[in-house]
Amino acid sequence: MIPNQIERACLVAGAAEGASELNAFDGALLAAGIGDLNLVRVTSIMPPHVQLVTAPPALPRGAFALVVYSARTSAVPGEGLAAAVAVGRAADGFGVVMEAQGESRAQAEAEARARVEEAFRMRGLELKEVHTVGVEHRVRRCGGVVAACLFF
Repeated sequence: MIPNQIERACLVAGAAEGASELNAFDGALLAAGIGDLNLVRVTSIMPPHVQLVTAPPALPRGAFALVVYSARTSAVPGEGLAAAVAVGRAADGFGVVMEAQGESRAQAEAEARARVEEAFRMRGLELKEVHTVGVEHRVRRCGGVVAACLFF
């Protein structure tokens, strides 16, 4: 897929346990519905023409997909893990995607939103709307969380 042909994006999140932190991260990707994709991490700009939709399409397994994501893993039983992503947009559709981690979903989502607000302030833009997605998980053995903005 050629990046300039990207037309849509969606917010997804997932949490999982695994035999290792890497397996927990993989499980969180699977729970978010993006575990069978090759994720290509990009910086945090939302093009004005990209439509934010509620769910990703069924992309072919192994497809390369652009993504902004936040993730956290731990092997400390009882630890709280959270990840969030926020998308802010101006009236013309231009936007910024910001990520955050924490111990609770509310904390991570609030931090991601605050980062969007600061990014707009730095650019001298008026923030029209903000969309967030977050997830939290209490570690049993090895846990992982991921929140992402997937472009397709």
